[in-house]
Amino acid sequence: MKISARNQFKGKVVEVTKGATTAHVKVDIGGQVVTSSITNAAVDDLGLVVDSEAYVVIKASDVLVAVE
Repeated sequence: MKISARNQFKGKVVEVTKGATTAHVKVDIGGQVVTSSITNAAVDDLGLVVDSEAYVVIKASDVLVAVE
């Protein structure tokens, strides 16, 4: 599979927490953990389980962080 997004990082799934409809998937990419919220159906379709390999793909026009 080829995609246009340049920010692609291969990592290992370290946690999958399913909710009512949405799951939080944590992927370790070289010591940094990235968390993504995706549907439970997507978790099942992709076969995401702890210790499986996955790519984190970041495609965003804005990344916001704020503190008081």
